Amino acid sequence: MKNRTPMRELDPRERIKGFSEVALGYSAEEALLEASRCLDCKRAPCVTGCPVGINIPKFIKGIWEGRLKDASDTIYEANYLPGICGRVCPQETQCEAKCVRGIKGEPVAIGRLERFVSDNWRQEIRKAPIDKEKVAVIGSGPAGLSCAAELAQKGYAVHIFEALHAAGGVLTYGIPEFRLPQGVVDSEIETLTRLGIAIHYNTVIGRTKKLQDLFNEGFQAVFIGTGAGLPKFLGIPGENLNGVLSANEFLTRINLMKAYLPEYDTPLRKMHRVVVVGGGNVAMDAARSALRLGVEEVTLVYRRGREEMPARREEVEHAEEEGIRFMLLTNPVRILGDSERNVTGIECVRMELGEPDASGRRRPVEKSGSNFEITCDCVIIAIGNNPNPLLTSSMPDLKTNEKGCIAVDENLQTSVLGVYAGGDIVTGAATVILAMGAGKKAAREIDRYLRSRHAL
Repeated sequence: MKNRTPMRELDPRERIKGFSEVALGYSAEEALLEASRCLDCKRAPCVTGCPVGINIPKFIKGIWEGRLKDASDTIYEANYLPGICGRVCPQETQCEAKCVRGIKGEPVAIGRLERFVSDNWRQEIRKAPIDKEKVAVIGSGPAGLSCAAELAQKGYAVHIFEALHAAGGVLTYGIPEFRLPQGVVDSEIETLTRLGIAIHYNTVIGRTKKLQDLFNEGFQAVFIGTGAGLPKFLGIPGENLNGVLSANEFLTRINLMKAYLPEYDTPLRKMHRVVVVGGGNVAMDAARSALRLGVEEVTLVYRRGREEMPARREEVEHAEEEGIRFMLLTNPVRILGDSERNVTGIECVRMELGEPDASGRRRPVEKSGSNFEITCDCVIIAIGNNPNPLLTSSMPDLKTNEKGCIAVDENLQTSVLGVYAGGDIVTGAATVILAMGAGKKAAREIDRYLRSRHAL
């Protein structure tokens, strides 16, 4: 069978009425059918495409043979957040891109099968006896959670320090319910806390506590996994007008503060026509969320073409199905406002693609004299993020690069002894699974560091 088993989805006319999950997952019959497509390759190239190294053929064989517990155990050996990763990881550029089935047909739907296992088997995770030192983890996003879980399994007393009132980092504040239900995030975090991990909320390291305070309190090592939560802006006139939002703020108000529910007192201005600037997953999330708030028209503006969009193809297709208007090869040059400084529109210019730039994508070049305006009352900027300097600015000894990312060596060790970092705070904005891989690696290096101290 060359083609993969389709996954059922909510009808676009229904899904834009609310924030219910769009992809409905596999039934047992559908999962068995898809699992039967796996060739159980001896060399398993798909595993090399997984940043955390899941034994993919083994867990799929567990599904095929009706051994969901074994399938789940196999996944959990490498990945503590399978329900999340099965939904939001870009498998098409990672494990599935290496699948032998994909040479002459469609690759096995590895992510969908991972989600099936997680949704249909509640993992019983073994708690290791806590008999080692205290380790602090700053940030409860995917990097921090993976690092904490790995260390807890090794017997360390792990404490996570989270700036917000809820755990999950970008998983909680950045990804909408229709793509990643909060119940899935909460369930997987609850599974990890059964390892004995303590989470301290509303604690901003760099403000509430300094990094040195953690060492003074008896922590022997620290992992920094605070992500990249500082939004980038365009640097064009009009960005300080009323009605201009970063995608971070917009999505946080919706995802974490439930602005779409009347029982939550979360201020969000009334919008009629929205323009979202950007072409990544965050831009798709913002555009599709705006539509679900009852906005009359949502336009997505992106300076390159469709093939160059960094968003997952699935997310682009869903946005188009839902009625998002795409204006590609278009770049904003000015945001327009009225006498009361409210947004009234955005001036853009047409672009054409030139030679490839450093990213490997063809560089957009402005078409002279092609300026035009789009009428709108809200502009949402979704062009990427940088690390927040709150923590790093409070500790000058912690070296950073020109983008504000923490500098680390090949072992994820920072310039401060005993302090490690990984995920978006080191790489800049990337994927959930890459951050998880960094968290796991950092945990192994912290363990090696602390054991080496005992050997002295």
